[in-house]
Amino acid sequence: MVEDPEEGMLSWDESVFRDERVFEIDYLPETFEHRESQLRGLQYALRPAVRGSRPLNALVQGPPGTGKTTAVQKLFGELSGHSGVRTVHANCQVDSTRYAVFSRLFEGIFEYEPPSSGVSFKKLFGQVTDRLVEADEVLVVALDDVNYLFYENEASDTLYSLLRAHETHPGARIGVVVVSSDLALGTIEELDSRVQSVFRPEEVYFPVYDTGEIVDILGERVDRGFREGIVSTTVLDRVAEFTADSGDLRVGIDLLRRAGLNAEMRASRTVEIEDVEEAYEKSKYVHLSRSLRGLADSEATLVGVLVDHDGEQAGEVYEAFAEKTGLGYTRYSEIVNKLDNLGLIETSYAGMEGRGRSRQLSLAYDPEAITNRLE
Repeated sequence: MVEDPEEGMLSWDESVFRDERVFEIDYLPETFEHRESQLRGLQYALRPAVRGSRPLNALVQGPPGTGKTTAVQKLFGELSGHSGVRTVHANCQVDSTRYAVFSRLFEGIFEYEPPSSGVSFKKLFGQVTDRLVEADEVLVVALDDVNYLFYENEASDTLYSLLRAHETHPGARIGVVVVSSDLALGTIEELDSRVQSVFRPEEVYFPVYDTGEIVDILGERVDRGFREGIVSTTVLDRVAEFTADSGDLRVGIDLLRRAGLNAEMRASRTVEIEDVEEAYEKSKYVHLSRSLRGLADSEATLVGVLVDHDGEQAGEVYEAFAEKTGLGYTRYSEIVNKLDNLGLIETSYAGMEGRGRSRQLSLAYDPEAITNRLE
C-alpha cells in the first residue's frame, strides 16, 4: 500500500498548540512545583498582613529563571483576596528610581497614574501613606529585580522611605519583599547603615532547578500547551538538557514554544529533535533579550558602540559614545558599571605603557546576537 504523503502533515487551519499562552514568559502556572519550602518561607513573612499587622520583610534571592517572581505573584494573588491588604508589584528594571517606584505604588493604590510632572516626591509619598491609613490597609510591596535600583544608586533611599513610613506617617503599615537575581550583589551589605538598621529580612533562596525538576515543570507546560502526542518524551528530555545547561527555566519555556512553531512551519504534527536544536539558537538568548529591553536609550547606545569597539580601552570607547550622545565621562562610567553588573559586558584592567592601568571593555555575548536584538 502506498503511504499518503499528506499523512502526518498539518492543514492550514490546524495547530500543534492547545494553548500557546502557556509558553509566554509572564504566564502564571496553575501548579507551582518544587518550591514548597520557599513558599512556606514567604508565607511565614507575609502572614501577619492578613491579620492587619505589618508583615515581616523578605529578601528573595536566586539565579534568573528559578521561580522567584512566580512565587511572589502566587502569594500576592492570595493576599489580594483578603480585605485590608493591598499588594503592589514593582518591576525595578522599569521602575529604577525611588520616584518611579512610588509612582507605581500610587497607581496600584489609587488605580490611576499620578501626574507625570509637577508632583514632588514628598507629596506623592504623603498621598500614598494617607490613603493607606484612611482605608486601614496593609501594603505589601514587591521590589522585583531590585538589583536595578542598586545599579542606579536608588536602593537605599527607596527602602528607607518604605521601611520608615510608619515613623513619618503614623498608622502606615508597609512590608517589603525584595527580589534579586544578582548573586554577586551583597544586597544587605550594599545598603546604607540607616537602612540596614531596620531592614532585617527573612531570607528565602531559590536554587537552580535540577534536570528531574525541569522535566516535571516543562512536562506540565507541554500537557497544558500542546495537543496530545505532539511532544515525545525524547524531545522533552532534550529540551530539559538545554534548559539545565542554561540554568534558566525561561529558556526551556521559550524553547518549547519556538520548537512548536518550527514544527508548524514544516506542517508537521509532531515536534522533532531538529525543531528543538534549531530553536535553541534563539532561545539561549532569552536573558540577553530581556536585559536589552530594559535599557535606557543611552545604555543601549553604549552597547551598540561596543559592537564596533569590542575589546578596546574605556577611553577609546568613550570617545565614540560621547560623539553619539554628548554625555560626560561620569555618566558613561556609571553606565559601564551597570552593563557590567547586568552581565552584558566584561571589564578587565590592563597595563598601558606610560599610562598606568586602563579598563578594557568587551561584550559578553556574540556581537551579531546583540545587534539582532538591538534593532
